[in-house]
Amino acid sequence: MSSKIFAKYLMTLTFVIYAALIGLLSGCSDGNSPPAAEKPTVSVVTVKPRSQSLTTELAGRTKAFMVAEIRPQVSGIVQQRLFVEGAEIKAGQPLYQLDSATYQAALAESQATLAKSRATLKSAQATAKRDVQLARIDAISQQDKEDAEASLLTAAAEVKVAEADVQTARINLAYTRITAPISGRIETSTVTPGALVVAQQDTALTTVQQLDPIYVDVTQSTTELLRLKRDLASGKLQTNSDGEARITLKLDDGSTYNQDGRLQFSGVSVNEGTGTVTLRASFANPERLLLPGMYVVAVLEQAQDQNAILIPQKAVTRSASGQTTVLLVVDGKIEQRVISVDRTVGNQWWVSSGLKANDQVVVEGGQKTPVGTEVTVQSADNADLPASGTAATAATVKEG
Repeated sequence: MSSKIFAKYLMTLTFVIYAALIGLLSGCSDGNSPPAAEKPTVSVVTVKPRSQSLTTELAGRTKAFMVAEIRPQVSGIVQQRLFVEGAEIKAGQPLYQLDSATYQAALAESQATLAKSRATLKSAQATAKRDVQLARIDAISQQDKEDAEASLLTAAAEVKVAEADVQTARINLAYTRITAPISGRIETSTVTPGALVVAQQDTALTTVQQLDPIYVDVTQSTTELLRLKRDLASGKLQTNSDGEARITLKLDDGSTYNQDGRLQFSGVSVNEGTGTVTLRASFANPERLLLPGMYVVAVLEQAQDQNAILIPQKAVTRSASGQTTVLLVVDGKIEQRVISVDRTVGNQWWVSSGLKANDQVVVEGGQKTPVGTEVTVQSADNADLPASGTAATAATVKEG
């Protein structure tokens, strides 16, 4: 019996000690438990759709508005160059004087031939008049009368030929003084006094280029053009109020040209080799700042998006699978969402899908915050806004 009593006593003691240890440990745990962790803070911007200009940057080259290659229309020796190379000239201004002696002689000869033809005509008129009267009284045969009338017609025709020869000689003589067909800036001369030039020769004597206004030719990919037309047709984009595209120029040194241009035409066919369409714009060029062949970037304002969504570029990342993503705060927790972006506007991305009005996009503090974490939100809506009037531009620029 004593062994049973001892065993029972031992079990009771073990239970009491175990209960005491649990109480002691529980008391220590309650007294030293750390406070609950604070929620991480993230900065967000609230999505606010707005009206935004849609522009495309297209590289190209300037071209003269009009170009005239000066070639002689008659052959001869150059006697004088009558212009200053590189100067502005007016239409009709003399450029070269060719030796005109032979052409003056040709004119004199043709005038003499004309005088002779007129004398012959006068004689033929008198003969025909007389023969008609004689034929009425049968003084001459009918054949003689008809011959006289034919001679009169021949003499009249010869006068017309002689008059045409005189006119031709006058024209050729005038061609010995070569004049400018258009106004513009004249280039260097390829000949000097004493040089022999030939009518319609292959080599131009010089070239005149009209620089005000001036053309800018650029090319646009058919992909971009088709997307623009599709968005306009669907109503996603609207044309400008005047229905015309506004064009500005960026020069090779990075400056912006101080004149706006107007779109002249869009090509009616696609270049099979490059898959592009040619666009031509004209710009006023009163100071002759733009010269033919200059590299420029045309900024073409093509439409307006009345509900554009823009977010800071630093809010956008790529997932491990290569998708474009942003972090949002939804119901107080971090959420990752896949979006699509089209182009840049200053330091912002233009979002084409994936976001809507009033979404809260994380711009700071979300990099090390796991998805699903509860966070505290602070506004960053005034940060990273583009300058007023900044237009959306294509992300790439290709030279036309």
